[in-house]
Amino acid sequence: MSKPIFELVDDLPTDNLTVSLLNSLDFVVPGQWQNIVGFVNTIKTVTGETDESLIQRIGDKAVYLYNDKSQGYQTAMWLYQTVGTTDKALGTAALANKVGEKVSLLGFLNRVTPKPDKAQAIDLTLKLVTELVAFCQLNGIPSDCIGDFVGSLGEYSGESLIRMVALVCFDGLLPLGPHFTKKVSSLISQISPQELEKNSTYQSIQDVIPGNDSRSKLNFIGESFDSVSGWMSSVVAVNNLTPENVVYHLQNYMDIADDRLDYVAAFLDVSTNYYEHTGTQTIARRLIERAVAEI
Repeated sequence: MSKPIFELVDDLPTDNLTVSLLNSLDFVVPGQWQNIVGFVNTIKTVTGETDESLIQRIGDKAVYLYNDKSQGYQTAMWLYQTVGTTDKALGTAALANKVGEKVSLLGFLNRVTPKPDKAQAIDLTLKLVTELVAFCQLNGIPSDCIGDFVGSLGEYSGESLIRMVALVCFDGLLPLGPHFTKKVSSLISQISPQELEKNSTYQSIQDVIPGNDSRSKLNFIGESFDSVSGWMSSVVAVNNLTPENVVYHLQNYMDIADDRLDYVAAFLDVSTNYYEHTGTQTIARRLIERAVAEI
């Protein structure tokens, strides 16, 4: 990894489009997510400790654990970073001066276009598989433990829960509609291994997806999504989620039109990075919790 864990956590933004995106989901999981940034601040928040010497020991232990390549922390971080960036179709430098402000999408809609449904389905399922494999890495279990992952979703909280809710809302509902789980399952069943191999995210992470070849990896991707689709549908049903009410709450943070939801989804895809942001927070929390337990 190019940066140490403390630097990755220190570099997390306090306020940008990604943070606004995640804050807009508070209506789904009220109070679940706080944008905790800074390595020392994260240690204090997770542990409640105020003793500086103990905080230093916890930090040192967390860094040691992260640097141990026999553990899965670096692999999980690489996964979150990779899946958050590989499918971006354009840079976000033009948005830099809008950080912390309400952002009008009108000037950008002519620069982004929605993905075809099949491409969107591939990206959604690859993000889900990334979460599954990262979960297995962080828990030291084989990467094909779908049942363990599905069973853990009921215990997800904080940054892990908001990440999965964002996946449902911004990679499922907005681009594909309220019945996206059925649509994705159908689309994935129609995808050939050759089509999968053309996807940039798949090209980057294929080595960590269980399976001996693209066909078996595609089967694993489909099985993983089908296993989680019930949980996703429940999130939608329990919270009465629709593309329209997701955008309604997003409009509290961004000045966006709601008549072209597929274009809104495309814009969010290229201008936000919620997977890497919350993934970094998840890994930092897990490291700190383990460090405390081992000291």
